[in-house]
Amino acid sequence: MAIHEKTLIDADRLITSDKLVVDGVDVSGHWNTMILPRTLTDYDDDFEAKIQTYDGAENVHRCWQCGSCTNSCTMYAQNTDFNPRYWIYLTRLGLKDEILKDKDIIWQCVSCNKCTNICPKDVRPEGVMKALAHWIEEEGFGPKSNSTIFDEEFARQCLDRGRIEDSEVMSNFFKNTKQDIVQMALHGWLGIFVARMNKWTELKKGNIGKFLARVPIMHPIHMGLSMVIKPKTKSWGRTGEVLRQYVKEQKEMAHG
Repeated sequence: MAIHEKTLIDADRLITSDKLVVDGVDVSGHWNTMILPRTLTDYDDDFEAKIQTYDGAENVHRCWQCGSCTNSCTMYAQNTDFNPRYWIYLTRLGLKDEILKDKDIIWQCVSCNKCTNICPKDVRPEGVMKALAHWIEEEGFGPKSNSTIFDEEFARQCLDRGRIEDSEVMSNFFKNTKQDIVQMALHGWLGIFVARMNKWTELKKGNIGKFLARVPIMHPIHMGLSMVIKPKTKSWGRTGEVLRQYVKEQKEMAHG
């Protein structure tokens, strides 16, 4: 099924005329825009199979282009350039260069899974979006997304120690994504979050008792100690080695 959404067509291939007559028939109005044809030869016959090797994208071949995924998409409601249906269409045709035109927004999928829940063919579009984002990163077509950086830090701690420490995950994530924690705390979302969690609004109102009742004491102490003395699952050494080797083998098998 061909894609005829005007926003997806290159501007230099659109011909618009206020007055258009074809074979003696006036087709002005809704029919006054014509699309110049083009022949594509730079497609990759193996691209669909390549994307299917990523977890979550195994069913991309089932898509019949009904558009339910895009219609239900949380991100599409905010930005109509975010179009899962179109990218799945390009994946099936092997048009990698067309996909790369949108490499800066594909990773913005928020994994709400509305598309996956509504898909009548169990394509799991959310998984396909993640697969495309990982493919773009692995092939070096774009930098690692923040979600990938977070996943890597989370997985690193799990494999190294059998568990995670929240404060270390977040601090390393902010450091690796080059975010200024001080600025976020003073002027950004982090400061707002902490203020609301600790009921600083009560302090501003002069309700010192309510404010003190909400101030966490033990949790920050516990987080600070965990940053110094790393928590670790008992007898994790050998188990961690086995899991790391298994993860390595699975990646090699999947992407050969």
